[in-house]
Amino acid sequence: MDLCPWRGPEYAGEGALKVSIVIPAYNERDTVEKLLDQVLAVPLDGIEKEIVVVDDGSSDGTRDILQQRAEAGHIRLLLQQRNQGKGAAVRVGLRHASGDILLIQDADLEYDPADYPILLRPILTGKADVVYGSRFLGEHKAMYFWHSVGNQLLTLVTNILFDSTLTDMETCYKVFTSEINRKLKLRSERWGFDPEITASILKLGYRIYEVPISYAGREYWEAKRSAGATHSPFWGRC
Repeated sequence: MDLCPWRGPEYAGEGALKVSIVIPAYNERDTVEKLLDQVLAVPLDGIEKEIVVVDDGSSDGTRDILQQRAEAGHIRLLLQQRNQGKGAAVRVGLRHASGDILLIQDADLEYDPADYPILLRPILTGKADVVYGSRFLGEHKAMYFWHSVGNQLLTLVTNILFDSTLTDMETCYKVFTSEINRKLKLRSERWGFDPEITASILKLGYRIYEVPISYAGREYWEAKRSAGATHSPFWGRC
């Protein structure tokens, strides 16, 4: 696999409960630095944060920004030498994460890291081993109609196949324990990652706990402004 770890200062400590925040990034120079600041600023009392960022072959300057943050000790950075897709980037991040709990975060500011305490609470209190943040249960900017229809259709199919009652299968915010992470055998490289990981978790016998999150989806013009606009629209879409 085309993977080159960025060898910055170690971010790990010892003793404390650790949450690994896995962030795939592809041509997100306009948002990634602000996103990292937000992630670092979230207060998680008694919990260590390990921020694992996988740059998926960015060509717009995102990689330079991330290397600077890695050198400052803010993140662990993994570099893919060519673009392989969001699913591939997340799989690499999950494989290298060392936390007791893993949380997937997009780099585009559509999802708010301030929701981390809400997402983590069911696991920390022993109510669940896997938590999804649902955009349809919390406050959110109205989605484009066809995005919403596609999401609901895929979620419905998942519910029918696995006898579940999810409201947002394609949410970016998927949080689960390291035990689940060790059991996952994921192969999807691009937009099929979300249905694959959801099906895998349900097939393992785990029930998914949903919590409401806030959501501020980007407009079409904002996505097109990015230097990465030539990539598949499914890369960063959850």
